[in-house]
Amino acid sequence: MHAPYDFGPETENRIVYVREVAVSDLPQDVQDQVEGTKTLYAVHRADGERLALVKERTLAFILAREHDFDPVTVH
Repeated sequence: MHAPYDFGPETENRIVYVREVAVSDLPQDVQDQVEGTKTLYAVHRADGERLALVKERTLAFILAREHDFDPVTVH
């Protein structure tokens, strides 16, 4: 007899989206933390939840891959 396969979290959609964000569009408390920076990069899940904000696009991709996500760019 075969046991049913568990399609748990490891098989869920692992795509995240990386997009450029203007610091001026972020809440004031975030703006205060990145004074002098005009652009950040956000990493979002498919449902829109923001997972991270980082200063460099390359770092956003590295961060996503380190957490077993497949990053793609949003234009």
